[in-house]
Amino acid sequence: MTLQPFEQIVHDHGPMVLRVCRAVLGPQDAEDAWSETFLSAMTAYPGLDPEAHVEAWLVTIAHRKAIDIARANARRPVAVDEIPERPGSSDRPEAWDGDLWAALKALPQRQRQAVAYHYLAGLPYREIAALTGGSTDAARRAAADGIKTLRTTYPRDDTAKKGAAR
Repeated sequence: MTLQPFEQIVHDHGPMVLRVCRAVLGPQDAEDAWSETFLSAMTAYPGLDPEAHVEAWLVTIAHRKAIDIARANARRPVAVDEIPERPGSSDRPEAWDGDLWAALKALPQRQRQAVAYHYLAGLPYREIAALTGGSTDAARRAAADGIKTLRTTYPRDDTAKKGAAR
C-alpha cells in the first residue's frame, strides 16, 4: 500500500482535525492549531508507515499542538485595570512592610523557607524538599503551617488588626 498524496490527506481529514482543535481550544485558536498540525504532519508524512492509521496519527498531532497553544496562552500576561500591588523600591527585606518581615522572621526556618520557595519563588514541593533536605510531604506541611501562622500573625488590613486585638 502506498501513501496518498498529502493534499488528499488534508482534504479528507482537515475538517475532523479542525473539530478536534476547536473542541480543545475553542474557536479563537483552533485555526492556528490546525495549521500547526498540518505543517508538522507534512514534514513527518513521507516517513509514515503506509499501514498507519492516518486519522489517529493526525488527531495525536492535533492534540499535542492544541496543548502547546493552550500552554502558550496560559503564559501570556493578562491585562488588568489596576496593578494588584505596588513593587517595593528594593528587594531587600528591610524595605518591606516591617510587620510582614517581622512575621516572616518569626517563623521557624523550615516554614519560612517553604513559604518563600513555594509562594514567592513558585517552586514545587519536590524541589523545596531537595533544597531543604526533607521530604515532599514535609515541605508541603511546612509551607501550610507557615501560611497558617502568617494568617494569624500578619493581618492584611486595619480591621483585621482591630479584630485580633479584641
